[in-house]
Amino acid sequence: MALPKRRHSKSRTGKRRAHDALTAPSLSVCPQCHEPKLPHFACPSCGTYRGRKVAVLEEE
Repeated sequence: MALPKRRHSKSRTGKRRAHDALTAPSLSVCPQCHEPKLPHFACPSCGTYRGRKVAVLEEE
C-alpha cells in the first residue's frame, strides 16, 4: 500500500482545500407570494410552479 514519503506542508494542504468551501444556496423570489424559494422548485409557501398550482398545502 502506497504511503507518502514526506509530510505535506500547510500551504500545500490549503491549496488543495481551496475549492472545498460550501456556498450558500441561491434563492429566487416566488412571483405569486413573493417569498424566497429555490430555483426550479415548487414554492413551499403557496405551492405554485411556473404559474400553476402543483402542490396542495395543508392549512394549520
